[in-house]
Amino acid sequence: MTKSIKIDEALENYISSNSYELHPVQKEIISYNKSLGDIKRMQISITQAYFMQLLIKINNVKQILEIGTFTGYSALSMSLALGDGFITCLDKNKKTSELANNFFKKANVDKKINLIVGEAIVSLINLLNENKKFDLIFIDADKENYIKYYDLCFNLISNKGLILIDNVLWKGEVIDKNKNDRMTNIIRDFNTYIKNDDRIEKTILPIGDGLTICRKIYV
Repeated sequence: MTKSIKIDEALENYISSNSYELHPVQKEIISYNKSLGDIKRMQISITQAYFMQLLIKINNVKQILEIGTFTGYSALSMSLALGDGFITCLDKNKKTSELANNFFKKANVDKKINLIVGEAIVSLINLLNENKKFDLIFIDADKENYIKYYDLCFNLISNKGLILIDNVLWKGEVIDKNKNDRMTNIIRDFNTYIKNDDRIEKTILPIGDGLTICRKIYV
């Protein structure tokens, strides 16, 4: 069985230098997040951002929903690939949301991003009541609510739309039989839940901390 190589920071930088150039504000967010210490892990990888940008362009995505925005790197990255599309972001942290909005303004993409601050489940129910539909949904928030987020998002995604879920390999601990802590088991249970959903096509890609891609096929 062919093994995937481990993507460390040096290799990530190599990939970046041989892909298209990062936007100056993307670089600024990355630098800022590094200053935060261990919490920087909440940012998606550069490789993952490139991949998501390509997905957006290939699928002609116009409407995106993001659950979990942190300081704005993923939302900014997606907005740069959107053209005339629009992103709705949900996050409950007022401080990081303010930082994200400032980065959006600096990159001149704030007109196509609406960051709603509050509990995501409440916001998702509001979007459902407004009959909103999205071409791509990215879930990268508190893992305890992943299944709830997914179930609500299934009714918000357009037919044949994409739902992306981050951190599904949980630093590789999902396969470690000696790891039975609460968070690892939450991720395992979520992965099993997705596996058993026959309304979607799905796969897990070993980029970043593991990215599940779901394509809605149930009408």
